[in-house]
Amino acid sequence: MKLKILATAVLVSTICYAIPVQAANSAHVRQLLKTGKCPGCELAGADLRSAHLIGADLRNANLKGANLRNANLEGADLTSANLTGANLSQVFASDIDLSATNLTNAKLTNAKLTNANLEGAVLAGVDLKEVILYSDFSR
Repeated sequence: MKLKILATAVLVSTICYAIPVQAANSAHVRQLLKTGKCPGCELAGADLRSAHLIGADLRNANLKGANLRNANLEGADLTSANLTGANLSQVFASDIDLSATNLTNAKLTNAKLTNANLEGAVLAGVDLKEVILYSDFSR
């Protein structure tokens, strides 16, 4: 009997350690995907791969470690957002506002940024391999 209890306890504890912890607030993720507006939201670790976030309001949002790979961020406002360690590889973003955004250790590999406002952004350790930056200086 004690052996069964011990075996069950070991099995349950192994399963608990194997389940990944998701820090993102699921209600905030749904709100963002439904309305495109989620300023100040808790989206750390959120899986937003290939999301259409055109014109999204993500000012002051916590997107630490979020996966935004291949997302469309045209016209999005991420002013003062936390994108520390976020995956932004292959994103398409024109007229995006990343001012005062923390992009420490973010991955921007193969991202396409057109007219991105990066004023005051923290870019320490950012992976910029093959990133394409365009700017329309005639504006």
